[in-house]
Amino acid sequence: MAEKVRCISPVGIANTVQTFPLAPRLDKLDGKNICLSICGEPDITIALEKKLKTDYTNVNWTLKKTYSLFPIGLTDEEMKTTDAVIQGVLW
Repeated sequence: MAEKVRCISPVGIANTVQTFPLAPRLDKLDGKNICLSICGEPDITIALEKKLKTDYTNVNWTLKKTYSLFPIGLTDEEMKTTDAVIQGVLW
């Protein structure tokens, strides 16, 4: 007598997600407002922060750092005035 074997796909079932197109690239960085948003271990990025500020002196930098799992979101006002975000998650 043959045994019945139930197989489960290792791929699983993927839920449908809404996708969004990438934002257009900036034509230049001079005079732009860029937010450096770091979560996890923000102390690791001190050298990166100094390097970016030294190399790109004409950029208006905004910093958001947290030890939390989740990044600090931009306020409604920041969403209107920020041209780009550099998001870093460090562990």
